[in-house]
Amino acid sequence: MNDLIADLLARMQNSIMRKERVVNVINTKMNKELLRVLKEEEMIKGFEEKEKNIEVELAYDGNEPVIAHFTRVSKLGQRIYVSKKEITPVMNGRGIAIISTPSGLMSGAMAKSKGLGGELICKIW
Repeated sequence: MNDLIADLLARMQNSIMRKERVVNVINTKMNKELLRVLKEEEMIKGFEEKEKNIEVELAYDGNEPVIAHFTRVSKLGQRIYVSKKEITPVMNGRGIAIISTPSGLMSGAMAKSKGLGGELICKIW
């Protein structure tokens, strides 16, 4: 398995489709940062580091998940970069774009407000 971010997104997508409350993902620095951004944006309830994995508690609004779609934009074979002017809202503001900037991972809205561009990792709504 080479693309650990795609694995994280697929595991979360599959768990949401099965209405599970908790999902285990591989413990990497990038995954922790991605989950930190999702927690800041209140798209997941939280996450806890274990020895070899991270236990992610998914957020639900009643029986409906807060997030339902994950799209990996920048892939291993083709990196996609955006400038601050190219950052657009996802689903008219209902979703977020996660961007890897020189200041670390952050949501598209945060990157745009700070005047930063970077690699567009994924879109989540």
